[in-house]
Amino acid sequence: MTSTTRPSPSVASRRAALGDPGYQAFVILRVGFTVAPILFGLDKFTNLLVDWPAYLAPWINDIVPGSAQAAMYAVGVVEIVAGLVVALAPRFGGWLVAGWLAGIIVNLLTIPDYYDIALRDFGLLLGAVALARLAQRYHGERQPH
Repeated sequence: MTSTTRPSPSVASRRAALGDPGYQAFVILRVGFTVAPILFGLDKFTNLLVDWPAYLAPWINDIVPGSAQAAMYAVGVVEIVAGLVVALAPRFGGWLVAGWLAGIIVNLLTIPDYYDIALRDFGLLLGAVALARLAQRYHGERQPH
């Protein structure tokens, strides 16, 4: 006589969640919008990827105190915090990142030759909104580890 073992309800629930394409999209966006802002935020302090002060519109540079690089330090802190908020509270963090990206887009649209980057950031903004909406759907469900 063979006995069959069934997974516990929590294991079955985790497997079902992992098989749900919506939940998979939520996890992908959550990881991406956690890691990317943190890495870009850290790079504001080193300028390894790009000369970040060049991305600051002159009119913004004129109204913020200090240098463009000092402004980028503040931007870096905000981006790191935004990434951490996405990790801890994606329902709020998705909207925070979307709002931040909207500000970046306005900045970029006022600098000639940066329209392609503004368009890319608009795509990222849409992804952040999708994350916030998916987080609303999956909030409170036990997440697989």
